[in-house]
Amino acid sequence: MASKPIFYLVGIGTSGFLFGAGLVLSGMTQPSKVLGFLDIAAMTTGTWDPTLAFVLGGAVVTTFIGYRLVWRCKRPIFATSFQLPKVTALDMPLLGGAALFGIGWGLAGYCPGPALASLVNPTLHTLAFTAAMIGGMASGKLFNNRKKKS
Repeated sequence: MASKPIFYLVGIGTSGFLFGAGLVLSGMTQPSKVLGFLDIAAMTTGTWDPTLAFVLGGAVVTTFIGYRLVWRCKRPIFATSFQLPKVTALDMPLLGGAALFGIGWGLAGYCPGPALASLVNPTLHTLAFTAAMIGGMASGKLFNNRKKKS
């Protein structure tokens, strides 16, 4: 693998920092915010927390604008071509993975980005979730590798 130019690595680091800062600023590193949004029954008691909807809405608008600008370019700035997925079908591994992701998010109040951003000020809850997440990712990789070999 060829080494990447320093400005490429700085771009990756800056993007990650901005993403993490946005998660912290929006409060999405607090599981109570996510669980407060997912608790639909709380709408009837007036304790429902809609802030996640605003964060997601901001992400959708930013992505929509970003894609419109990027697709006008002939190629990416730091690569020779765009890397698009070759598989676009909705299959059982994709649907199962999405379901597991959603269940984990609903139970713990974390998804991978906020969990990793929370490691700056870790709690036992954050460490346990992150360890389980890494274990699940490793298990999935082992399972997929065994499946490919057979």
